[in-house]
Amino acid sequence: MKLVIAVVHSQDARPLTDSLMRQGHRATVISTTGGFLREGNATVIIGTQDELLEDVLSIIRQNCRTRTKYVNPLPPVMEPGEMYLPNPVEVEVGGAIVFVLDVTRFEKY
Repeated sequence: MKLVIAVVHSQDARPLTDSLMRQGHRATVISTTGGFLREGNATVIIGTQDELLEDVLSIIRQNCRTRTKYVNPLPPVMEPGEMYLPNPVEVEVGGAIVFVLDVTRFEKY
């Protein structure tokens, strides 16, 4: 048995869990925050049999795409009276970070 922990963009969490459920996989979603932009993420936890692992990973790949976004950088420390006009910077957001762990014991009550 495997435990899959996927950290995904919050926009991808709902489509991902819907696709997992349609294919018969169970998942738990935890709202998280972090990363470079301090944006909302979701940590999706999935327990699966070894033979279904590739199916789960395929569903994650299909539903968690990277995209570009423009953000304004933080202004530098400036002296009073100086003016700062930020130029938006293009960054890549989304995708998934996936950890796959071996499960040595599983119990369901």
